[in-house]
Amino acid sequence: MERITIDVVSDVVCPWCYLGKARLELAIAEVQDEVGVDVNWRPYRLNPDYPREGVDQKKSLAAKLGGEERVASAHAMLTGLGREVGIAFNFDAIEIGPNTLDAHRLIHWAVTEDREKQDRVVDALFKANFEEGKNVGDHAVLLDIAEKAGLDRSVIAALLASDADSDLIVAEIESAQQMGVSGVPFFIFDQQYGVSGAQTPDVLASALRDIAKMKAEARSAMN
Repeated sequence: MERITIDVVSDVVCPWCYLGKARLELAIAEVQDEVGVDVNWRPYRLNPDYPREGVDQKKSLAAKLGGEERVASAHAMLTGLGREVGIAFNFDAIEIGPNTLDAHRLIHWAVTEDREKQDRVVDALFKANFEEGKNVGDHAVLLDIAEKAGLDRSVIAALLASDADSDLIVAEIESAQQMGVSGVPFFIFDQQYGVSGAQTPDVLASALRDIAKMKAEARSAMN
């Protein structure tokens, strides 16, 4: 069985990224008997200029999208799409639009232990923001998520209180942008093939099968 590594560039306050995660999981489940898949979560910030304390989410989003009616329309569409894959979007509950640098630092620290803990952290961050209306820029929220994911709360608290790995996160985002990533989610397969947007499970499953087939053919040609 071929193994494929997917680097997912995303932000935890991006609803399409949450949708993309759920769809990717469905695609991986579809090909699990054919292809082995390892997923790494890479940082991106939709709102890098937000202050540490965050902003008024509803006002900010209305300004960005061109009014409350457009926001409501977008949220209605996303709510329907989310329901199809088990996401209970609750946009009305989101009061703070957070600065996500610290959330991305937490995601980075999680993967230094293992991918499973990183995935648990990413999932909990999406759920906290989009389903529970929690401020994922708040250290108390991040510490609860870290602890539930199996990370050492006191270690993470000390790291959050410092600037540890902030420069690394910013540099990784800049690197992705230099590669041409201008929107998220963005899926990078085996550091070679890029797929942009929250594609449907069948599209992602087909990409996994096609890449696995190319890898197998390349290996056969070498033998």
